[in-house]
Amino acid sequence: MDLKSAIRSIPNFPKKGIVFRDITTLLLDKAAFKQSIDQLENYCKGKKIDKILGIESRGFIFGGALADRMGVGFVPIRKKGKLPAKTIRQEYQLEYGTDSIEMHADALKPGDLVLVVDDLIATGGTLSATCKLVEQSGAKVIGIAALIELAFLPGREKLTGYDVFSLVKYDSE
Repeated sequence: MDLKSAIRSIPNFPKKGIVFRDITTLLLDKAAFKQSIDQLENYCKGKKIDKILGIESRGFIFGGALADRMGVGFVPIRKKGKLPAKTIRQEYQLEYGTDSIEMHADALKPGDLVLVVDDLIATGGTLSATCKLVEQSGAKVIGIAALIELAFLPGREKLTGYDVFSLVKYDSE
């Protein structure tokens, strides 16, 4: 199955000129969802992974399913102020201003080998900030995996030095 055909494209959302890649149609299709997790698991074969980090919110879907499938722990990466215990934070640049993400300070141990999972690689800001959180904790990013990559945006360049994997690429809006 071509996973791209399971993803709905919505023009002019959330604003004019943007084509939103809606994964809810893929999630509704049990064969497409299973295939996406199968392909992510295949990417992980031969890699030693202690934890999978999923970025809020759609990274939770793919990261959680993959962590369950692989029998490893799952760490949620959340927006500022959403986690109840002591956290570490990393800021990143937006088009206009900054934002930040957090993870529990005790989620990773030094030396943990970590796979970062999200639904989308666009500008790379959130993924890069997540990698910095991992490294701040003394753990190591062994890969970044995403369902979709918007290859016309600079996300992959911002992630230079990391093993980056995506299932579906869009070369233009």
